[in-house]
Amino acid sequence: MTAQGRITMLTNPASGHGSAPHAAERAVAQFHRRGVDVVAIAGTDAEHARRLVEGALERGMDALVVVGGDGIISLALQVLAQTGIPLGIIPAGTGNDHAREFAIPTRDPEAAADVVVDGVERTIDLGRIRGADGSDKWFGTVMAAGFDSLVTDRTNRMRWPHGRMRYNLAMVAELSKLRLLPFRLSFDGEEVATELTLAAFGNTRSYGGGMLICPDADPSDGQLDVTMVASASRTKLIRLFPTVFKGTHTDLDEVRTARAKTITVDSPGINAYADGEYMCPLPVEVSAVPGALKILTPAAP
Repeated sequence: MTAQGRITMLTNPASGHGSAPHAAERAVAQFHRRGVDVVAIAGTDAEHARRLVEGALERGMDALVVVGGDGIISLALQVLAQTGIPLGIIPAGTGNDHAREFAIPTRDPEAAADVVVDGVERTIDLGRIRGADGSDKWFGTVMAAGFDSLVTDRTNRMRWPHGRMRYNLAMVAELSKLRLLPFRLSFDGEEVATELTLAAFGNTRSYGGGMLICPDADPSDGQLDVTMVASASRTKLIRLFPTVFKGTHTDLDEVRTARAKTITVDSPGINAYADGEYMCPLPVEVSAVPGALKILTPAAP
């Protein structure tokens, strides 16, 4: 991006337990030092933020920069997909899986701002989820269904405690009820009926703050990587979790992988989540859409 560019910067004030506004201030100061004009916007809620981004898109901008985590990026993708307007990221969330995938500094807002100014535009794929309920949504990292989504469902229902502990308690509760779930899948038209603990569909490699659930996923190959885990054993599932951070879980007998451009997914009573956000109930058709997003990433050394 040129230093004369016009940037719209969207901040999620709640990201990173409220640290995003401070990161935004530091990024804006760096943009000004670099001679870049910035129009800062912050929505009061997701719908308001989306309207603000749509308005900025109509007025014209050279890039949309988001300050926050994967949730605010998810919101931005719904507007930016297939527009050709590049996305810049100032990481300020808890997971930051998009930033991690594209080597954007996660703890240095000034360095992340420099990536926006000095970096290169990379064209990547996005995942697209079309639900039987008529919904049509984009995602950048991973769509999950099964045990993961049941834990997130329970976390969202809980009012106490706050933060990571709530998620941990929800996981313990779901582990106590662990069971194999009936899935019907179709990989580019090839149908499979099976029982799974969880299924993850990766445009990129990680979710959940660095869990390499789809360790070989490539956001430029026009396909989604699928990781399927089948284990009703709580002990085996608990042992599997540490291996996911290394990406070595795919060597285990309980794990199968596949790759396809378009996959249909159904399992009764299960919701789909992607980029950490609720998408819609299953069944869905999930697909890789080649070249759907331009993203600003560090220039090669």
